[in-house]
Amino acid sequence: MTLSPVVVAGPEELADAAAAWTAERIEQAAAARGFCYIALAGGETPRGCYRRLAADPYDQRVPWGKVFVYWSDERQVALDDPASNYAMARTALLDHVPIPAGQVFPLVGDPGPALARVPADSSGRPRFDIIHLGMGEDGHTASLFPGHPALRYQTPVVAVLNAPKPPPERLTLSIPVLNAARAVLFMVQGAGKREALARVLRRDPALPASLVEATDGELTFIVDKAALGA
Repeated sequence: MTLSPVVVAGPEELADAAAAWTAERIEQAAAARGFCYIALAGGETPRGCYRRLAADPYDQRVPWGKVFVYWSDERQVALDDPASNYAMARTALLDHVPIPAGQVFPLVGDPGPALARVPADSSGRPRFDIIHLGMGEDGHTASLFPGHPALRYQTPVVAVLNAPKPPPERLTLSIPVLNAARAVLFMVQGAGKREALARVLRRDPALPASLVEATDGELTFIVDKAALGA
């Protein structure tokens, strides 16, 4: 099976498309269930999406008061550290939209109690309405790296103590939780991702991003032309 991504011209268009995709699904979740549980991603590509969501029309249109915010992975650093995914999302999005502080759950320390608030699927796993993911040049996603033992864990959150990229200590949602989501969005940009993206779209099992299937939900890739080689 080969996946067909949504292809856009460049980073600005990717940010626009990802923000529109996200806003629509937040609105759908809030209308259907009265809330939306979302896990944000780190990195430069999602930053553009978050900045766009913080601007007109989404800052006013989206029902932010019904959104509960988590992260798909996090570097175990101080929350104000430049390497923190929380810090990036806060400055790009959370400081600019009216999400109550009690509905924001950084993925640090013991995330068990916070994750227990996410509605569970039939297997008891947290079922997020939306999970955002990026992808590295090696095909890793969240903090799930090629060949790493964390790929085999079934617990909701996996501690990665020896990540091949700094900082080495991280927490990440596991593959089963990523696959339990109602909607998963990969945002991929740049020529450096071209080879890995081609392999992931072909579902090469050697790359962690290929293991994300959104088993009972939707899986979307929004990529720019440079990443696709178009």
